[in-house]
Amino acid sequence: MTINLKQQVWVYKQNKRKFFLSEKRGIPIYSTYFFNMQERCTYLILSIFVTLFLCEFFYRSLWASIFLCPIGVYVYQSNQINKKVKRIQKLETEFKDCILSVSANLRAGYSVENAFLESVKDMLILYGKDSLITKELRHIQKGISNNMPMESILQEFGERSTNVKIEEFGEVFCIARKSGGNLPEIIQSTVQVISEEITIKQDIQVMISGRVLEQKIMNVIPFVLVLYIELANPGFFEVLYYNITGCVVMTVCLAVYVSAYLLSIKICV
Repeated sequence: MTINLKQQVWVYKQNKRKFFLSEKRGIPIYSTYFFNMQERCTYLILSIFVTLFLCEFFYRSLWASIFLCPIGVYVYQSNQINKKVKRIQKLETEFKDCILSVSANLRAGYSVENAFLESVKDMLILYGKDSLITKELRHIQKGISNNMPMESILQEFGERSTNVKIEEFGEVFCIARKSGGNLPEIIQSTVQVISEEITIKQDIQVMISGRVLEQKIMNVIPFVLVLYIELANPGFFEVLYYNITGCVVMTVCLAVYVSAYLLSIKICV
């Protein structure tokens, strides 16, 4: 058991080192995400705050933090996962604009390689030099200058991105290049289909954003109501604390709240 734990820690440290090294080299890894020092401190403080708040709200005892530690761990890990998901979504949005720029360059008469190189200018204007897509285009530029096949570069990008649309684009490009067909026409039709799919996906996210906001408000309302009653009638909830019956009741309330919270996330996200 100890050996397995040591192996897990070793793998974690290796993946973390690889992640930040890739970031430094300008070749981001999207399959995982690790907090930097500032983010780590921020979300660690948030996790501790949530744990202590629930201890005070449901039990009014710091000893309860021993049993509520998993909630703090969940808050920390869920924020890390959300960062990874949002990063991939951001890349997808930037990639859509990139391939639209590439398609426009192809219609202007550029070769496929030059179309990607020219799209760097548009991405710099739209997203800046530190954006994900700009880093990827710089990586593509280096690959082309090192005489790497364009299809290999795009396939590697698709696999690393862990995004279905980017992977599909790389696969279509590889097939089109090997088949010897009309590459610009195939790419333009593929770009149109993929960009439309991404746009529809983004429209759906905008439509449900209101529901997500409602979900966040509903998560806070129980605490606001209890706080209001407590302020209006001091000692109203004292019967629920410092006794076994109240502890059981509050534990059931906590379980119901956590279940409702997880269910709302599953529905809205």
